[in-house]
Amino acid sequence: MNADKFNELVKQVSVGKKLPDAIYIHRDAFSALPALLAKFISVVATALKIPESDWNIVKLFKTNFRLSLLHYPDFYVEAYPALRQSVTVDLTKLQHRVTRYDDHDNPPILHRKEHFILPDHPNYEGFCLITQEGEAAGLYDNPRMIGFKASWLRLIAKHGYELVDGRLFRSSALSSVEDRLNIDRHKTALVRHELSAPMKTLAKHGFLQGDYSIFDYGCGRGDDLRELEAHGLDVLGWDPNFRPDADKVNSDIVNIGFVINVIEDKDERLDALIGSWELTQKLLVVSAMLANESYIAQFQPYKDGVITSRNTFQKYYSQSELKEFIETTLDENAIAIGPGIFYVFRDKNLEQQFQQNRQKRHYEWRHLTAPEPVSESQARLLFTQHEPLLEAFWKCCLDLGRMPAEEEYIQYQQLIEVTGSPKKALRLVGKWYNHDELEQAAAMRKEDLLVYFALALFQKHKGYAQQPESLKRDIKAFFGNYNVLLTGVVSENGK
Repeated sequence: MNADKFNELVKQVSVGKKLPDAIYIHRDAFSALPALLAKFISVVATALKIPESDWNIVKLFKTNFRLSLLHYPDFYVEAYPALRQSVTVDLTKLQHRVTRYDDHDNPPILHRKEHFILPDHPNYEGFCLITQEGEAAGLYDNPRMIGFKASWLRLIAKHGYELVDGRLFRSSALSSVEDRLNIDRHKTALVRHELSAPMKTLAKHGFLQGDYSIFDYGCGRGDDLRELEAHGLDVLGWDPNFRPDADKVNSDIVNIGFVINVIEDKDERLDALIGSWELTQKLLVVSAMLANESYIAQFQPYKDGVITSRNTFQKYYSQSELKEFIETTLDENAIAIGPGIFYVFRDKNLEQQFQQNRQKRHYEWRHLTAPEPVSESQARLLFTQHEPLLEAFWKCCLDLGRMPAEEEYIQYQQLIEVTGSPKKALRLVGKWYNHDELEQAAAMRKEDLLVYFALALFQKHKGYAQQPESLKRDIKAFFGNYNVLLTGVVSENGK
């Protein structure tokens, strides 16, 4: 199975819930799929060791060689079932990402369940009635706001209804309206005399050289716009306070810089992020303020954030919390660029180029060589002096799930000059980074290899000698030899 064949089969799918970029279908409707596509999905699930009890809906991407295995355990029980687990598989990169929502307070939910099954299913008519109720109540007027559980329940309440056993009933009493503080959102738009931090990252990575159109979603007073316009770039912006009448324009790159953290309404926050993503043609840049608990504690709590001394709202995130918010809202991979700054690529080819070129940046070094550290303080000093080099090495290890070979890491010789050997470098970075991340990356890469060779069952088999050198290294690192790998593939698909 290759990308062209996959896309061809997906185009033949005539059932399921169809969105512009994907098709969702319940496993109970697989009989209506092309037989080869249905078998392929099962092979991928088996290769990743995902039992049938842990997924019941598949998301098939229309333009990318990707699919997601989704678990909605209450699909037939709840009117609007919540997502428990998502496994998104990038079949081009041979990578997968697992996202769990067990303890999430606002998980994604499903609507219009009748689209996921076949018309002859015994639950089909009941699902249609549930959808008709929601339409009559006006709950589907703004589809952006209905995809998450908490937002959906607030929307039901705003329309004067209650959800009882999965069905809508008029509220018997008047809903109390929450007192809302008069928050001065306009005061969050600061005056800058240089590019904002997100825009600086775009300049650093070569995205501000005139090749892309740019839209600043929530541009504030327009300081970034004026600077970029002075460089002759194609840039536009919109802001609810300072440029409310400007059009929101589809652009190659969209920046939503420090916007979501100043919106006190959760639904409006989701709407802003989803709205900026809908305008994005190639790359979305998302940024928000970070802070720890001790810093946040000095302010007046309000909703899920605080009121600052300037009477502005701030939702301070941790780095991991911000990444989770972006990924669960957009169902896309968010790449950390800096503290509180993430890239989300709609153009997957551009994402691949970015990831490759990211390892090829050039740095200025204070020292060409350094003795091996013999104490904690010496190790810390060495790490401080060469942090960009060691950070890039660590990211390369995570990307591969193992130690890179010389030709796989562009700064290999420089690393040896600084640390003495890659093994010493790995021991050094292990003191500052979480070594469990490398073990997790290795486990996922091993699973991805099982997927790759399981998919080879659909193609002409290639022997070990014909495999790329990087793949040979993977086989040796994760399986020891080729025969062990093949035994694992056969045993997994024979279950």
